[in-house]
Amino acid sequence: MLRSSNPILSKRDAFTPAAPQYGQSPYGSPQYGPSQGFAPYPGQQGPAPYGQQPGGAPEARMTFDDVVTKTAVTMGTLVAFAAVAWNIMPPSLYFPGMVVSGLVGFVVVLLVSFRRVVSPPLVLAYAAIEGVFIGLLSKVFEQVYPGIVAQAVVATFFAAGATLAAYKIFNIRVTAKFQKIVFISTLAFAALMLVNFIFSLASGSGGLRGGIVGPVTPMALGISAIAIVLAVLNLVLDFDYIERGVQMGAPASESWRGAFGLTVTMVWLYVEMLRLISYLRR
Repeated sequence: MLRSSNPILSKRDAFTPAAPQYGQSPYGSPQYGPSQGFAPYPGQQGPAPYGQQPGGAPEARMTFDDVVTKTAVTMGTLVAFAAVAWNIMPPSLYFPGMVVSGLVGFVVVLLVSFRRVVSPPLVLAYAAIEGVFIGLLSKVFEQVYPGIVAQAVVATFFAAGATLAAYKIFNIRVTAKFQKIVFISTLAFAALMLVNFIFSLASGSGGLRGGIVGPVTPMALGISAIAIVLAVLNLVLDFDYIERGVQMGAPASESWRGAFGLTVTMVWLYVEMLRLISYLRR
């Protein structure tokens, strides 16, 4: 069973070899039979294995082109809704809009992550909701620091491209220890930021990271640097997981999960680039 330490792609059955034969596990051992007590009645068809259609026809296998296409769809949806929020939302709704869309987007991430079979509508719903959040956040930063959005976009794609190039050129291999370190570090950072977010709402301050304007503390810079490093490391996990999924013959539908993981990580990386550039421009 292929598993990942990326919190978004760590579902137990996320990637399994496509179309295993009925009565066989992905490793070839019997899955149904008299000894297991799950033999179907004569003439009765058992449940279709994961990765196989109910009628018995095998599902197409996942490819890199599938992941690229689905990622383009999710990112395109995100950008479209970001543009709508940027141009239509009145300034009085910027803050409540960011809070609501951020929280709802987090809930949708959990819903997608905990489903055994990925749901394309939920993935696109996440892209739309997160697009509203990104559009409003970008508009606020752009009003204070003109040109910062273009700088953050370029920095985000440069970092992602450099990470992919390093992954392929240096033939990076993700070990179990590396996965464990990134997984624990990401969860710890997410928990810290959640507590900081609640504290910021309750106190009306910027918390550990400060506000959009004002003096920059060494702690704020350090947190942004750590966040960017973690986002890049999660991109490495994304690339490794997708590559292994293609090699193992994962069902084509799982390309949506790969696209979802990449989109979540890219959004995180963009937000952190936005913050870091704002610190450097003060």
